[in-house]
Amino acid sequence: MPTIHLTTFIAAPVQRVFDLSRHIGLHRQSMAKYKEEPVAGKQSGLAEKEDTVTWKARHLFKTRLLKVRITEMIKPTLFVDEQAEGDFKMMKHEHHFKHCDNGTIMIDLFHFESPYGIAGRYFNKLFLAGYMKKLLEQRNLVIRKYAEGDGWNQLLAGI
Repeated sequence: MPTIHLTTFIAAPVQRVFDLSRHIGLHRQSMAKYKEEPVAGKQSGLAEKEDTVTWKARHLFKTRLLKVRITEMIKPTLFVDEQAEGDFKMMKHEHHFKHCDNGTIMIDLFHFESPYGIAGRYFNKLFLAGYMKKLLEQRNLVIRKYAEGDGWNQLLAGI
C-alpha cells in the first residue's frame, strides 16, 4: 500500500495551523482548480471528530465523490480522516502537528490503495502517487499562506 509522507514547516503557532488544516472552506479554496466542494455532511467551519464530509470534485477526467470521516482527533497535534465511501479501495490521511521554536512542523501521512488488484498497484506507482502528492503539496501551500499571513484571523472568525 503506497504512503505519501510530506513534511511542511509553517512559521505560525501550532493551534492556528491545526485549525486551518481542518477548515472546510480553506480546503475547498485550496482545491478550487478541481472544483472540489462539500456536498453532504459537514459543509463549513472546522471538522471535528466523527464528522463526515462528502466532497465532490473533478479528478482524472471524471466527477468523483469522496466521503471521509474524522476518525481520530487529539487537539492540536493530530487528526485523521478516512474514506467512508469513494473510489479508493482504502484511504487514510494522518495530519500531525508538532510545535517547534519558530513555528509548526506539519506532517502528512497519506495511505491509500487503489482497487483493481495488480493493475491498480501499477497505476499507483506510475501515476496516482505523484498526482496525490501534488494535491497535498498544493493544499499545504495554501495553509502556509493563510497561517503565515493575516488572512487566517478573518477566515477563522467566519466559522
